[in-house]
Order: sequence, then structure tokens, then C-alpha cells
Amino acid sequence: MQLTIIGTGYVGLITGTCFAEMGHSVICLDIDHEKINNLNKGIIPIYEPGLEELIKRNMTGKRLHFTTDYAKAVAFAEVCFIAVPTPSSEDGSCDTTYVFAAARQIGIHMKTNIIIVNKSTVPVGTAEGVRRFVQKELTDRGLNLSFDVASNPEFLKEGAAIQDCLKPDRIIIGANNDKTAQLLRDLYSPFMINYDKIIVMDICSAEMTKYAANAMLATRISFMNEIAEICKRVGANVNEVRKGIGSDSRIGHSFLYPGIGYGGSCFPKDIRALRCKAKKVGCESELLDAVDSVNNRQKKVLGQKIVQYFSTRGGIDGKTIAIWGLSFKPDTDDMREAPSLVLIEDLLNLGAQLKLFDPIAESNARQLLKDHPGLTWCKDELDAAKGADAIALLTEWKQFRLVDFHPIRTYMKGIAFFDGRNQYKPLEMKSKGFDYIAIGVPDQLQETH
Repeated sequence: MQLTIIGTGYVGLITGTCFAEMGHSVICLDIDHEKINNLNKGIIPIYEPGLEELIKRNMTGKRLHFTTDYAKAVAFAEVCFIAVPTPSSEDGSCDTTYVFAAARQIGIHMKTNIIIVNKSTVPVGTAEGVRRFVQKELTDRGLNLSFDVASNPEFLKEGAAIQDCLKPDRIIIGANNDKTAQLLRDLYSPFMINYDKIIVMDICSAEMTKYAANAMLATRISFMNEIAEICKRVGANVNEVRKGIGSDSRIGHSFLYPGIGYGGSCFPKDIRALRCKAKKVGCESELLDAVDSVNNRQKKVLGQKIVQYFSTRGGIDGKTIAIWGLSFKPDTDDMREAPSLVLIEDLLNLGAQLKLFDPIAESNARQLLKDHPGLTWCKDELDAAKGADAIALLTEWKQFRLVDFHPIRTYMKGIAFFDGRNQYKPLEMKSKGFDYIAIGVPDQLQETH
């Protein structure tokens, strides 16, 4: 099929590339001329394992193209996906400005019948809004073209998005028209070689499914972070508790890892948007409110542990803290709402000196953190550890899993290690000479000095 993807952000670029990989002809459109020029030169705007190779292969194969020309892109399409940003408004609700702007442009440039598919994460009812905007433009042009609007939410995990797209857990199709549903089934059939994972439902349910999925995952994270705090206070080890409850088939192991809170482009804004939508329709959202509250609190937990540790060692002012990892999760350069930003701001305000290292996200982090006299950018984890009074692990990059801690410990000034992701074994870290402080781990397994 001939497909147009409007928006070359994370979702749009990966979706378009994977459709091309499956043999479809794809045009990816964006109004950002610099981004499109760079993509046409093979310069990729985001980091995602495997993406650059796929883009270049499909560009070479003439299946994947990039443009800023709406007229060209819309005229090309049998199916047009809207994959534009949906940021949070000031009140936390979902801002659909870009979605409806794309709908207008489709209506302005349509010349033949077309299927329009919302790929962006949008509130229930957005598909009908898209329909109205497209129809208004067609009416103003005096045209009587046939089109339909469907919902097809994405479920991509940053760092594993290519695999998620090519071998999805499920494909949700929201369509109120059988013909549209069948066309989208045909579109996704190359992804379903082993067995059919396509779920067709009404549009409103499809729109709601995306928010409900992210809300559930965020809830599991906040739940475990709250359990971790209780474990710490009663002397239980949350790492063991996680294994114990995760072995229950009704619960499972996924998203039961305590840490320093969730971030990224999805969970925070989607929880806020769902809370706002619930409020508008007269529903209380006490659980979602708590999920958000726990997460905001959790982002400050590691900073509080660092301050408490140094309170009996001359205070945090003037201490040097090495920060390992800045992105909100490994295998991405995404810094949106990353917990590291909260910790860095809190420690800088208290007078600490910070040595930062991230293997991928440094460029994006620099743009957000700007120049600050309290920040030093480092070439690797050892460079960051040199002269540090403590290390704080914030992102569980693979290269941090098997670190040689002998030179790390030798070059450090202090001996504190704050593990925000419970990456290491407490007794092993103690044996290496560290005061090891993690999330939800009892005191007797942590600090030794």
C-alpha cells in the first residue's frame, strides 16, 4: 500500500520505517524543514537501536521517503497516519492542536478517497474531531470525497521499539466501518506471519485502550515504589518481595522494579491527560491521582538519601557526586521528564558539584541543563568517579552491569554508592568497600561505615 505518515517524531519515524521494511511504500512528512533535510542526508534525529540501519536500507530500496510537502504526501496516500505530538496543556489535559492541524491539511490537499488513522495518543472522541476538521475543509473546497477515520494506538517501548513494531504483542484497530477495519487488517498482515494478534474494536474503546495500558504500567511502578519504602522501614528487602509476588501468574514480573520513578514522553503526560478527562466527565480518579503523586515523590527519594548520608559527614554543600546515566531509561536518548533532572536540580540547589556521564543522552541533556558551574561532563563512568565523594546510578545502561569497581573505588574520594535502580547486590557492593544505598533495601544490607 501507499502510506503517508504525518510527523517524524519517535512514533512516526519508527512506524513509517517499519511499514517500509514490510514492503509498503511510505512517505514521512514533517513541517520541520531541518529535520527532513537531515533525514534525507541519513542523519537520524533520535537514538533507537537498529533504527538508523532500517532507515538507510529502505531509503536505498526506494520504499521510504521524507518530505515537507503536504500536497505531495496527501495525494500519494491510500492510508494517512497522524503521528504528531500531543503534549500536555497547562491544566494537564492532552493538547490536540497538532492533530487537528494535520487533519485540516489533509482536508485541504485531498484529491481522492483516503483512510485517516490516528496514531498519536489522543483522548476519547478525537477521531470524531478529526473527521469534522477534514469534512469542513472538503466542504469549503466544494468537494464530495469519501474518507474514514480510524484509531490505531501505538505500544512502542523506547529502546525496543523496532522489535515492538515488527513483532507486536497486539495491534489495536479502532474502526466503526467494516471495510476500513479490513483494509487495516490487510495493511498489518505482514506483521502477523506466525499468528493473528489484531484486535478490532470501536474507535472510542481503541482510544481508551492506549491510556488504560499506560495507566496500568505506571500504576505498577508507583505501587512497587511505595512498597519499597514500606520494606525499608520494616526491614524487608524489596528485591526479594518483587520476586515473590512476580512469580504469581496473575501478577507477573514486568514493571515491578522499584527505582526513582518513571519519566519519558508517555506515562507522565498520559496519566495527567486521563485524570483530566475523568474530571471533565465527572469521575473521580483517586488511584490515578495517587500514581502521579507517588511518582513525583519518588523522583526525590534518591536525593533525600544522598542528603541524609552526608548530613553526618559535613553536609552536601561542596561534595562531588558522580551521576551515572541521565536518560529516563536505557537504550534511548530521551530526557523528557527524566528523574535525573529532578535529582540534579535538587543537588545543585544544595551546593553539590556534579560529574555527569551518559553514553547516549549527553547531547539532549546538555540542551536541557545548559551551562552551570556546578556541572562537569565526563567521558565515561570512571572519569565521572574520579575525585567523587559518591556515585549515584540513575539509568541502568548495560555497560554499568559489569563494572570493574577496583579502579572506581581507588579513584573516588568517598565510598558512597547510591543505586537508584537496584542494579547491584548489596553484600557484593559492601565487600568491595562501598557504603551501598539502594531503594527498599534494609539498612543492615547497606551502609557499613
